Amino acid sequence: MKRNSVYDNYELVVGLEVHAQLSTNTKIFCADSAAFGAQPNSNISPVSLGLPGTLPKLNEKVVEYAVKLGLATNGTINNYNAFDRKNYFYADLPKGYQISQDAKPISVGGYIEVNLKDGSKKKIQLHHIHMEEDAGKSMHDQDPFNSCIDLNRAGVPLLEIVSEPDMRSSEQAVLYLTEMRKLLRYLDICDGNMEEGSMRCDANISVRLKGSNVYGTRCEVKNMNSIKNVQRAIEYEFKRQIDVLEAGGTISQNTLNFDASTGVTSVLRTKEMANDYRYFPEPDLLPVVLTDSYIDGVKAALPALPEQLIRKYTTDFGLPEYDAIVLTDNKYLAQYFEEVIKFTENYKSAANWIMGAVKSYLNDQGIEINKFILKPSKLAAIINLIDAGRINNSVANQQVFPELLKHPEKDIDQLAHELGVFIEGDDDELIGFIDQVITKYPDKVKEYHKGKRNLIGMFMGDVMKLSKGKIDPKSANQLIIDRLERHK
Repeated sequence: MKRNSVYDNYELVVGLEVHAQLSTNTKIFCADSAAFGAQPNSNISPVSLGLPGTLPKLNEKVVEYAVKLGLATNGTINNYNAFDRKNYFYADLPKGYQISQDAKPISVGGYIEVNLKDGSKKKIQLHHIHMEEDAGKSMHDQDPFNSCIDLNRAGVPLLEIVSEPDMRSSEQAVLYLTEMRKLLRYLDICDGNMEEGSMRCDANISVRLKGSNVYGTRCEVKNMNSIKNVQRAIEYEFKRQIDVLEAGGTISQNTLNFDASTGVTSVLRTKEMANDYRYFPEPDLLPVVLTDSYIDGVKAALPALPEQLIRKYTTDFGLPEYDAIVLTDNKYLAQYFEEVIKFTENYKSAANWIMGAVKSYLNDQGIEINKFILKPSKLAAIINLIDAGRINNSVANQQVFPELLKHPEKDIDQLAHELGVFIEGDDDELIGFIDQVITKYPDKVKEYHKGKRNLIGMFMGDVMKLSKGKIDPKSANQLIIDRLERHK
């Protein structure tokens, strides 16, 4: 019997801080462009450079986006919230402080619900969401002797989403981040692209003996540019911290860097405590006062979110939960499905086509559904032809769909006619095909009558080949059974 390892005696505790860069046209406190990818230091102004005498002016869109996310994560929106100065020095922080929110954030509480692998659900609680400005970007690999500073990002609006230390595995952290990114994309407030830095994550990680209610000393891991790297960093830190404790050492509260190439963390700096930042109210910005009617207006304009769509697809459309989860995994995939079912009521077939043939094509081409060339009405037309018994499913998959991708402008009926795949209703010809197959396999006929009913599939396959797919599978299946009964 395998002995438990020492790691089994400990419990992992994780809280995540997600920074979502908002998809506004301009920065949070000035009119500089917030677009990604411009030449270094081209999207700047006296305000984002932090020059003396400049004053910030709040971008209203940032407030709207913050309220959207607060509502979507089931948080409580503060009617009265204010900005604070977070004082610290980085070379890429021109003012020497960051305008953020401390005591009065835009949203408090809330949760993100995730589906665990064992089929259960878990609500991961949020502490708060607050608005702030981003710092610039320091680049250390552009010059062999100097660090380069790009201030295009300085002043770009961020929402910081701070979870409670509710995650107990790297899997839960991955699910949380995946759900958060999905939500940001559904709300259309952030593209969630971690590689470009528009969604960033810091992980607060600690360990404690199982059964203990006391949190261990946490370390914060920064500079992770993918969900996979967050998972790797958590798993590495879990073992590292246990190794330190088991060796009689103590965990220091440090800020750590994660090296994606080695999978190892290293000390970046000694962790600052909250009072090290010397927060104080931002004197150049008035408090933000939100009326209930404003909040209600933002709530009324929220799009249908994944949780609501899953409930709709399973309850109203009768789809399996698995189908509903797959269809809502991507905002544009759900939108495509919604468009397809405007032209057909066969919801299950629409789901099967999108999850099967369509997704397979998208994966092969390396594109997203919003770049798919086939209009939803055309896919629905294929489904309707199958349901009407005019073409069979295998022919639709193997011939009609691939040909339609080559000629998406063509009418479905015209294309099916050109391919010669319409089902022909001549039962005499069909019976002739069936009898040929039955005569060809006398031993299989005997096995069928001895109870091997699954041989129907073999007979059907040969009949389909002889007919070149131009038969109705349901009718053919019943006729095969009838003819076999006559050959007892």
